[in-house]
Amino acid sequence: MKSFPTLQTEIPPRAFTLVEVLAALLVMAIVIPVAMQGMSIASRAGILGERKAAAMLVAERVLNEQFITGQLTQNAASGSVSEGDLIYPWTMQSVAWPQDAMTQVTVQVTFTVQGNNYTVSATTLFDPATLGTAAKAPTR
Repeated sequence: MKSFPTLQTEIPPRAFTLVEVLAALLVMAIVIPVAMQGMSIASRAGILGERKAAAMLVAERVLNEQFITGQLTQNAASGSVSEGDLIYPWTMQSVAWPQDAMTQVTVQVTFTVQGNNYTVSATTLFDPATLGTAAKAPTR
């Protein structure tokens, strides 16, 4: 009968050392706050983009409504529009255009994102002489 030589090999320990655990905790302590700040900035940018687009639609709608109702000749007007669960306050100002007999109308819409106020504005020119003719059908 043959006997096989026994190999006496030492099995290495299969656990992390205290230094390795502390190094991993240090890396996590640095990376996690930076990643969370990045997520916060991305979230704010997404919300800001959505609300800016909604505010611009409100400004365009107000300009169209003021034109259709013939109220663009007022020097100033204000109000608010509700979009979903948000309220967008707006102001409108009309000033004479210096080059021609036209009027410059600007609508500013204000909105808030995470405690900061933002404003978008839409501006157009119109001829007050044609204000009443826009809704009339052409005659032959």
